[in-house]
Amino acid sequence: MKVLFLTLLLGVVCAAQEEEAEQNLSELSGSWRTVYIGSTNPEKIQENGPFRTYFRELVFDDEKGTVDFYFSVKRDGKWKNVHVKATKQDDGTYVADYEGQNVFKIVSLSRTHLVAHNINVDKHGQKTELTGLFVKLNVEDEDLEKFWKLTEDKGIDKKNVVNFLENEDHPHPE
Repeated sequence: MKVLFLTLLLGVVCAAQEEEAEQNLSELSGSWRTVYIGSTNPEKIQENGPFRTYFRELVFDDEKGTVDFYFSVKRDGKWKNVHVKATKQDDGTYVADYEGQNVFKIVSLSRTHLVAHNINVDKHGQKTELTGLFVKLNVEDEDLEKFWKLTEDKGIDKKNVVNFLENEDHPHPE
């Protein structure tokens, strides 16, 4: 009986911690940077591609259920600063308008890393799946493992992944 009670208690505590973590996303707002982005459509992440995005900042608003993305993207050889607002849905995904319709899910999140999956449907109806690893500070092996597993699970070939740490052509901080 005690085991059953302790199991039930542990389940309640874990559920409460998950809710608390979900409610405190605003604490994770701040500077973030792109490490890797993978895509089922390599054109989307090639030089001058719309999803070759260099994250600068994420702002989570728990009360409004939104996240603001501030990033840079290179278009026609020039860097452009972009702001996109996404809205949280009942199923925990976020939707945003950027280069078409996007539905993304946070797969793994901590104070130091974010692994995400995005489905983009552009104005021509072409569906592209993207995976991303973003960090605040250093890249940890565990974060890389999560990113590569997700990328493999989504059928994205390693040759369709951009390593932003090794790419020397990036915007300079403002």
